Amino acid sequence: MRRSPWLVGVMGAYLGFLLLLPLGALVVTGLQYPWSQVWALITAPMALAAYRLTFGTALTAAVVNTVLGFILAWVLVRYRFPGRRLLDALVDVPFAMPSVVAAITLATLYGTGGVLGQILPWKFTASVEAVVLAQVFVTLPFVVRTVQPVLLELEPEVEEAAYTLGAGVWQCFWRVILPPVVPAVVTGFTLALARGIGEFGVIVLISGNIPYRTLAATVYVYQQLEEFNYPAATVIALVLLGVSLGLFALTRWVQRWVLPPL
Repeated sequence: MRRSPWLVGVMGAYLGFLLLLPLGALVVTGLQYPWSQVWALITAPMALAAYRLTFGTALTAAVVNTVLGFILAWVLVRYRFPGRRLLDALVDVPFAMPSVVAAITLATLYGTGGVLGQILPWKFTASVEAVVLAQVFVTLPFVVRTVQPVLLELEPEVEEAAYTLGAGVWQCFWRVILPPVVPAVVTGFTLALARGIGEFGVIVLISGNIPYRTLAATVYVYQQLEEFNYPAATVIALVLLGVSLGLFALTRWVQRWVLPPL
């Protein structure tokens, strides 16, 4: 197919206007502040506590969804059972559900007066567990949707040949099935981690936003904006942006050099 310079130019301008221009403006704004002020804002005690909460809970949620998301993708691809299509459709619900609705739904079920909240050994609202659960909820689809197409492309004949040659179930899984799927798993994990780091809507409503305890970095940025502290909001936003971009760059490197698709 012949390349269309006009179409390439339009798409380049579209992405530049939508992504590069806002990101560039944020970076330029952050570079206007003195380095001493920037470093003081980045290492402020409340900011460090917000980083620990955000990165720790996002990592936990990403690991949970990587394991359970892989299993869910496997079940949806390899098994046929009543309600499979409904279950497959439910995976995308976190994408479509507004953050306010998701927060109210979680609080209604797991809150202090909720059906499950009354028997939970920990308090759901205004807790670290609430932040983790919120991030698990919003990042659920990423691993499933990245792993699912790869599993669909795996040829059953390859597995049958491995079994014929004497491979056991686990040996076949580790040596035949898993290697082609690993790049997709890494991608899904990275997307889930980055999404968890950037989550705001659900967390701001159910975490309690207690400084040094349940105040997430995104909510901290929002609070600084409400207080017209634009330098702090800009600098913390740049930290979150840098971490997210670094994750994507690392994923690209891993997929290209360490885990090349078979």
